[in-house]
Amino acid sequence: MNDDVRNIVLGVVAAGISAALGWVARTYLWKRKLRRKQAFFGLPDNSESLLVVNRGAAGPEFAVMRYDVFALLELAALIKDCNAHAQILPHDTARQGFGERTEFCVGGPASNRRMAAHLSSLLPGVRVNVDAEPSPDRGSFLIGSERYRMEGGKEEYALLARLTAERSQHTRPVFLICGQTSITNQATTRYLARHHERLARKHGNNSFVLLLKVLNSQAYGPDVVEMVEDVTRAAQTPLPAQAPRNSHRAS
Repeated sequence: MNDDVRNIVLGVVAAGISAALGWVARTYLWKRKLRRKQAFFGLPDNSESLLVVNRGAAGPEFAVMRYDVFALLELAALIKDCNAHAQILPHDTARQGFGERTEFCVGGPASNRRMAAHLSSLLPGVRVNVDAEPSPDRGSFLIGSERYRMEGGKEEYALLARLTAERSQHTRPVFLICGQTSITNQATTRYLARHHERLARKHGNNSFVLLLKVLNSQAYGPDVVEMVEDVTRAAQTPLPAQAPRNSHRAS
């Protein structure tokens, strides 16, 4: 074997080793990223999860608003990415505790009984106005001493929460996606899908409650979302008896 052939062989071997090492490194990083995502969502390989579906507030009992369907599709994609499975349940048939399986609960308490139960038991510092009669406070959020009113299509709010059961052997989280309108539900799931890595770095596997604002949805749909603040402490603290002091509404 002359020197030229030897150099070619050594080059091919070196290239093969480099490619193999690169593949191993990429595979390791991909698996580590997947495990972190699975840990945040509580969705290990082949695990089961629940998608609790609300109903259209103005439609028949089993109707689901178009944007809520889009929200469920985005959640289903997240679950599939974690190599997990989803079971879809209507809000009024999901009569079970939580923590054994990851749950994604979509919709406000006016259209989702299970969301109403979660807010009452897990977030006693939150009240959602579900009055059917038109009023400035209709659909508004009361969180601690702050009230957040919506201006339809311009400024609307949503809650995104990741909660785990305390003093329980079951540790799978429940995700609450509670928007003032159906388009804010989709905006919240999109925010979760886009920012779950940052949320996992900041909060780990701990509970959190975020207040989001959806801007100008009549023009931009569910795409323009900003986080107003972390309201975990206020949301988990029972509301005082006195009336709220402050009010937020679109200008």
